[in-house]
Amino acid sequence: MNCLDSALSGMEISFSHTSNGEEQELAAMNKIYPDAPSALGGLIEDGMTLAVGGFGLCGIPENLILALRDTGKKNLTVVSNNAGVDDWGLGLLLQSRQIRKMVSSYVGENAEFERQYLSGELEVEFCPQGTLAERMRAGGAGIPGFYTRTGVGTLIAEGKDHRDFDGQTYILERGIKADIALVKAWKADASGNLVYRKTARNFNPLAATCGKVAVAEVEELVPTGAIDPDQVHTPGIYIDRIVNCPDQQKRIEQRITRSRS
Repeated sequence: MNCLDSALSGMEISFSHTSNGEEQELAAMNKIYPDAPSALGGLIEDGMTLAVGGFGLCGIPENLILALRDTGKKNLTVVSNNAGVDDWGLGLLLQSRQIRKMVSSYVGENAEFERQYLSGELEVEFCPQGTLAERMRAGGAGIPGFYTRTGVGTLIAEGKDHRDFDGQTYILERGIKADIALVKAWKADASGNLVYRKTARNFNPLAATCGKVAVAEVEELVPTGAIDPDQVHTPGIYIDRIVNCPDQQKRIEQRITRSRS
């Protein structure tokens, strides 16, 4: 029995308890999609803004990114810490010229990202890493903006509102709201409650909250109630669609091993 069958089996058991429980489980069941393309079905349009979880290649929704590429939609604005590498992750969408603008904290290991930026083909809004995280969190929390000292006196501060608080100058940063959020989690239940694994958590919880519609790619799918509530990182109320993708490549950007003596 695979993870999806197990999750559905758990739901069938709950159906026999109460009518209210059955309705809740049926609602949760509607979040589950059989594959990444169907999970994005009817969602993606040209010119949309997408928040995508991941840090480098760690914790990226790799199957959803492939499905996004295959939609052929263009002029996308993508909010993500960086853009993967040349031949994987968001780098695939740079190769296919589907991204018009990146909102990122650094170029990373992606030579094509660098080339498109320097040639003027790609618009890039550089944002300090901590500020980017807080902008996504703020958007998800309904906070339109916040003041921070990060970037004061640099190019980052140009054109932004400056205010003094307690003798220090701060700049205004706007919260980020995306049309679609694509995230990767280790485990989910049928209601969309997510658990991330170690450093693969990174920007994923923040991206999940700032999207109007959030789609989660997960390695394990379990019945509702199988995850201890205290272990939930992203509550299911934020997640609209789930796709179980147990086969993950999980590529490594820089593989460094210690030489044997």
